[in-house]
Amino acid sequence: MSLIVRQFPCLSDNYGYLICDEQSGRTACIDTPDAGAIMAALDAAGWKLDLILNTHWHADHAGGNAELQKATGATIVGPAEVRRIAPLDRVVEDGDVVELGETRLQVIACGGHTLGHIAYFDAADRIAFVGDTLFALGCGRLFEGKPAQMWASLQRLAALPEETAVYCAHEYTASNARFALSVDSEPALVRRSEEVFAARARGEPTVPTTIGLERATNPFLRAPLLAPDASSPAEAFARIRAAKDSFRG
Repeated sequence: MSLIVRQFPCLSDNYGYLICDEQSGRTACIDTPDAGAIMAALDAAGWKLDLILNTHWHADHAGGNAELQKATGATIVGPAEVRRIAPLDRVVEDGDVVELGETRLQVIACGGHTLGHIAYFDAADRIAFVGDTLFALGCGRLFEGKPAQMWASLQRLAALPEETAVYCAHEYTASNARFALSVDSEPALVRRSEEVFAARARGEPTVPTTIGLERATNPFLRAPLLAPDASSPAEAFARIRAAKDSFRG
């Protein structure tokens, strides 16, 4: 079993993803930030789009649903909240499975950024598409959820195998690294930040990351260590998230 992933930049800082099940040739896109960029990537790969897999309802994730479906006939899958702005054919929830040929994608509820946010996990290939919940050295803002919900969501993702490749939706890593260094002096973080700054200076992506790397260096996953006097891990996370929200470095 093998899942092919094609990653490409779009909009100002989003990543688009096409995934193709190598055995069947069935293809999906993760979210629809830019329908034109996705169509161009499909044409370049010579692939036909079968599924659109949304992680949440924000316009830079579901805004291209209608245009892409009209152009390709693809079936749209995602959380019910997507219907707030875009068409949706199949609603999925935590524990559901989406089949893409021979590839089985497990749905993981990870609300907080939005209440109904989900991730897709390919256990066989150790690949996760996490939208705006977990970023390289960061996590999504809490537009709808509470800190306890987001902390629980991050813990679900952190429990995945450490070698899991994590494909997040934005190139935020350099700014996330600057914040991380303001609250944490972990040597592994310092080394990683230097690598991130150098990669971005060369115009290279810093995504994907891995679960193991995030466990070791992401301040939001390390929150209980960074705020040991907090009353709970969720409270520690809330402090770090509030600090990031006001950070101007």
